[in-house]
Amino acid sequence: MNFAFTDEQLAFGAAVRDVLRDACPPAALRTERRPGWRRLAGLGLFAALLPPERDGLGLGLTDVLPALEEIGRACLPGPVAETAVTAPLLPEAAAGEVCVSVLAPGQAYAADADLADLLVVLGEDEARLVSGEAARLDPRPGIDPCRPLFAVAYDTSEPLEAPAAPVLHRLAVAGAAQLVGVARELLARSVAYARVRTQFGAPIGTFQAVKHRLADVAVAVEFAAPLVWRAALALDAGAPAAGRDASAAKAAAGEAAALAARSALQVHGAVGYTDELDLRFWLARAWSLGAAYGTSAVHRERVRSALLGGDARRWP
Repeated sequence: MNFAFTDEQLAFGAAVRDVLRDACPPAALRTERRPGWRRLAGLGLFAALLPPERDGLGLGLTDVLPALEEIGRACLPGPVAETAVTAPLLPEAAAGEVCVSVLAPGQAYAADADLADLLVVLGEDEARLVSGEAARLDPRPGIDPCRPLFAVAYDTSEPLEAPAAPVLHRLAVAGAAQLVGVARELLARSVAYARVRTQFGAPIGTFQAVKHRLADVAVAVEFAAPLVWRAALALDAGAPAAGRDASAAKAAAGEAAALAARSALQVHGAVGYTDELDLRFWLARAWSLGAAYGTSAVHRERVRSALLGGDARRWP
């Protein structure tokens, strides 16, 4: 199978990267909740997965993977991926005029619910839609300052026709793509720091222990990324084992990002935790997004159960 992205897919990712480089520098992570939202809407990010007859771009999840990876690399605040992935269920979300948060099954809190005009509540079998006005929010402490959590209560909701499972699988893969971007950025920052930080008269990057640690991160990321690409292809094609592949992608990407975060802290030392160093935003994103839409342990269990249950299908 050829996993190479097309020129159009890469160009879409590059366009998002250009917007985020300008609209979401590290300083924006300290002051803004939705930097670059309008410009991303102008690029068509929120309409990307809608069919052309609904004024969308008619793209698949595979087509927006480079853009999602750039969102993770920039540590972009706001429910951008949630709004883009649920847009096919909510035509009014296409223009980026509404903001969508998601409450997934097994999770007590919804991220960025205070920004949301609409809240999608996913159950094991059904999905429901709650308006922002009908939702009662209770802020809860969380590790990621750019992804605040809220307990949600509501009295009125509407059923969504779409089944919950495919939506959850797409959110898991979108999260996995962002985690790959987070891991790449953590690795890049760790390598840059290891080149300039000296100890015993030499850059710490010259020590074998540091080299091996960072090499392990690079290998983990390079192994996780193809699983994300494969899962997106399987979901776009409606492959029978798409759910299993989505779990494999989320587990691998979450573990790669967690390894990148641990290694970044070891390379930087305690300074990595401080408010003054921007690194803490990517550390927090690796941990918060790794727990969203199923932890790596949950998804590994799903893959294990599928394989032990005889689901060893290969696609295509």
